[in-house]
Amino acid sequence: MKKNISNKFYDNLTGYIFISPWLIGFIAFILVPSILSLYYSFTKYDILSPAKWIGIKNYINILNNDDTFWSSLKVTFFYTFVAVPFRLIFSLLIAVLFSQKRKFLGLYRATYYLPSLIGGSVAAALIWRHLFGSLGALNSFLRLLGINYSKAWIASPDTAIWTIILLALWQFGSSMLIFVAGLKQIPINLYEAAVIDGAEWWNKFFKITLPMLTPVIFFNLVVQLINGFMMFTGAYIVTGGGPFDRTLVYVLYVFRNSFTYYKMGYACALSWILLIIVGSITVIIFKLSKYWVYYESGGDF
Repeated sequence: MKKNISNKFYDNLTGYIFISPWLIGFIAFILVPSILSLYYSFTKYDILSPAKWIGIKNYINILNNDDTFWSSLKVTFFYTFVAVPFRLIFSLLIAVLFSQKRKFLGLYRATYYLPSLIGGSVAAALIWRHLFGSLGALNSFLRLLGINYSKAWIASPDTAIWTIILLALWQFGSSMLIFVAGLKQIPINLYEAAVIDGAEWWNKFFKITLPMLTPVIFFNLVVQLINGFMMFTGAYIVTGGGPFDRTLVYVLYVFRNSFTYYKMGYACALSWILLIIVGSITVIIFKLSKYWVYYESGGDF
C-alpha cells in the first residue's frame, strides 16, 4: 500500500516537473499580475506613490464622466467588426486556392504566411506608416496614374482607420493556415459524390466546404475577435491614435492612462472592463454557435 502511494507521488511529481516551466510562467506573468491589476483597479495609483483605496470610483468615472472611453470603445468595435470579417473571408479564399494541387505550393504558403510573422512588429508598422504617408509609395503610384493626391492617408480623419484595417488584413497568414488544415479534413468522397450529381463549384463550396468548415471558422472567429480588441501596435506606431482620436483604439487608451498620464489604477479598471466586454462577446458567440456550427460527430463544442 505504501509502495503504491509512493509510486503515485513520484509519478505526480514527475508530471509537475515537466509542466513547471509553463506553471511558473502562468503564475508569474498571468495569475499574479491579474490579481494585482484587479486590486489596483479599485485604487488611485500613479506608480510613483503608494496606492490609495477608492472603491469603485474609477469604474464610475469611466462609465459616467469619460467621453474618451466611449469614443475609444467605438473605434475598437468599428475596427474589430470590419477588420475581422475581411481577414477571415480573404484568408478563406486564399486557403481554398492553396488547397488545390499546384507547383511550388509550399513556397506560396510560406510567402503568404510571412506577413503574419512580421506583421505585429514595430518595423512593419513603421513601413506601413511611410507607405501611407504624404510622400509614401501609395501617393507616388497614384501620381503615376495621373491622380495628384498629396495628403497623408494616415493623417486624414476619413481614411486613417482604414490604413489600420488594411494592416490587419495583410496579416492573414495564421488564419489561412488553420483554414488549409481544416480543408484537408473534409472527406474527398463528398466532393466526388457532388461531381457525379453534376454540382457546380459554387454548390460544392456552399453546400459542402462551408458547412464542413464551420468549426474552423468558429475557432478563427473567436481568436481573431479577441486579437482585434487587443490591437495596439498598428494604432500606436502608424497613427498614434490620431487624427482627432479617430484611431484611438481601446488598448492604446489604456496605455496612455498607464504610462503617459500615470493613472495606473484607472488603466487597470479600463482593462477589466475590456475583459468583461470581450468575455461577454465570446460567451454570446459560443451560445449562438449551436445554430450555425456543424460537427460531424453531432456533438457540441
